[in-house]
Amino acid sequence: MSDDKKTQIIIDSTTDLAEGFRDRVRVVPLIVSFGDKEYVDGIELSRDEFYRKLESGDVLPKTSQASPAAFESVYREVREKGMNGIVITLSSELSGTYHSACVAAEDYPEIRVVDSKNVAVGAGILAEYAVICAENGMPAERIAEELENKKNDICLIAMLDTLEFLWKGGRLSRTAAIAGGLLNLKPVITIKNGAVVVLGKARGAKKANNLLVEQITSNGVQYNMPVLLGYSGTSDALLQNYISDSKALWEGHLDKLESSQICSVIGTHAGPGAVAVAFFKERAAD
Repeated sequence: MSDDKKTQIIIDSTTDLAEGFRDRVRVVPLIVSFGDKEYVDGIELSRDEFYRKLESGDVLPKTSQASPAAFESVYREVREKGMNGIVITLSSELSGTYHSACVAAEDYPEIRVVDSKNVAVGAGILAEYAVICAENGMPAERIAEELENKKNDICLIAMLDTLEFLWKGGRLSRTAAIAGGLLNLKPVITIKNGAVVVLGKARGAKKANNLLVEQITSNGVQYNMPVLLGYSGTSDALLQNYISDSKALWEGHLDKLESSQICSVIGTHAGPGAVAVAFFKERAAD
């Protein structure tokens, strides 16, 4: 790669970004299907439209990975502009999208692909950091190295409002989902080694919010790096409740807490009412 070329950051449509960064990246869409009807994610189906369909429909949507052809069309534009490209995809443990991006890049030496090993707001803060690096003039090869290093510091923690969609998606038994609903259990999850891991279940939103705060406190936050909150559904009311409950974490550290509506892929399994926090955790002293 030539160091004097500008670098275009490319993401897939599962990546959630703070509003100020959304027009600074190129997006390769996945496909979302409700029954026999397919939609190009983010183009033919907005996130609000997705959640309205999710909340009102009896059919659980399905998602399909982005194709190599979808990536190649963006790569071609990057080449025509005389730029380098850095692609950041959702975890290869959760989708074949990373593989598609790599296949498409075989004939494009100016493109480098990074597996975020994360998703949604977790991939989003890595993409935000990549944009900052690129706009500060960091060479593409160095950006790719930085991302491979920094992605290991990402901590994504999320609270789900319901177990219903995990059951519908085959991730949980019907008995467990019903019991969880009766007990008002709110699962708290994270991403480890690119896969979803349940950290615990709290009875009620207030206790779940407290569990989120405890997990963030125990990891520590690099406040000089991007922080992004996320919510699923058409309303951010539960996110605002969390922000109120976690006020002490952020006051004096961040001028503003950025947030984003969570992507359709995660929304399919999390359902509406999820709250997520993504940050770069502090590294242990040597």
